[in-house]
Amino acid sequence: MASASTILSTEPLKVHASDISSIKAFAESNGASPIPSTYHSLTESPDQNDAEELAASIPLIDFSLLTSHDPQIHAKAVLQLGKACSEWGFFMLTNHGIPENLMEEVMKKSHEFHDLPVHEKKEFGDKGPFTPIRHGTSFHPQAEKVHYWRDYLKVITSPQFNFPHKPQGYREIAFEYTRKIQALARKLLEGISESLGLESNSIIESSGFDSAGLQVFAVNLYPPCPQPQLALGMPPHSDHGFLTFLMQNGIGGLQVKHDGKWVNVSPLPKCLVVNIGDQLEAVSNGRYASVLHRAILNNRDTRISVVVANGPAPDKEIGPALELLEKEKPLFKSIKYQDYYHIQQKSRLADKSGLDHIRFSAQQ
Repeated sequence: MASASTILSTEPLKVHASDISSIKAFAESNGASPIPSTYHSLTESPDQNDAEELAASIPLIDFSLLTSHDPQIHAKAVLQLGKACSEWGFFMLTNHGIPENLMEEVMKKSHEFHDLPVHEKKEFGDKGPFTPIRHGTSFHPQAEKVHYWRDYLKVITSPQFNFPHKPQGYREIAFEYTRKIQALARKLLEGISESLGLESNSIIESSGFDSAGLQVFAVNLYPPCPQPQLALGMPPHSDHGFLTFLMQNGIGGLQVKHDGKWVNVSPLPKCLVVNIGDQLEAVSNGRYASVLHRAILNNRDTRISVVVANGPAPDKEIGPALELLEKEKPLFKSIKYQDYYHIQQKSRLADKSGLDHIRFSAQQ
């Protein structure tokens, strides 16, 4: 007859994420044991709503065509960019010009950071959304009802460049990478402005992007999960800012919501995944919606994603472009980006409820 202790050992633990400094370390010590019930965040099978036919139609944007000096080629690329933004809010960017060896080095150093002993990362503990460098786990342990199977490093890299001093060489590599991403974001914002019928520099100038645009560099690590059918790495959410760029270590897990279905994203080699953020939805007055996305897990491999979010200057009021309001009513209120960022980050709102704070009601 099984003892009470044996029976109890098969019960999933109830562990609060605020008591765990690293899910990576916890997963390594927990082995194949059932995951804590507090991490049971997935209410549907990851395969249930996957749409393979939609995955094949994820838009591709060739950056070299967008920057072509041939007016016809450029105009066609702008139309394709606008279509991708309006239909998906999301696309894969090819021929972006960032050297492959730089991308590989950023990924390598990011992995090295997460491989540092837990005690070496304690100095970067998350003390709030405006801390320049912060390391933590889950999504927002203090506010969430269930937890998420990820560790993260988040760094504000613009307008002031901050970065951890270890591992050696990480800071220098990250500086080069984030500056190149910033240049890509600027060019894409020019094309997006044109696709909306605005002057190419409209969004850039009105948002203070060049002088003080906020950029956040983040590295998410999702260790193997013994029960991936029960947990998520990240809940469904949209990003703040204008444009988010993502690369990963070759392990899948990103899903985007399209036509009511969760679509698996398998990036092409060397490409960057780009998604629309909440402030671009506001500026475009709803034409280009920020996309809901989430991270699912597997029980075999560690997934790492390197994400760089690019947005307006924190003190700039962001709302629908004035030129668009000459012919239509505003769907969103104007709000300082730092105030929106605070709303979204302080509560780590899931789904797109951050935008609901600034959306005009149908009666207004």
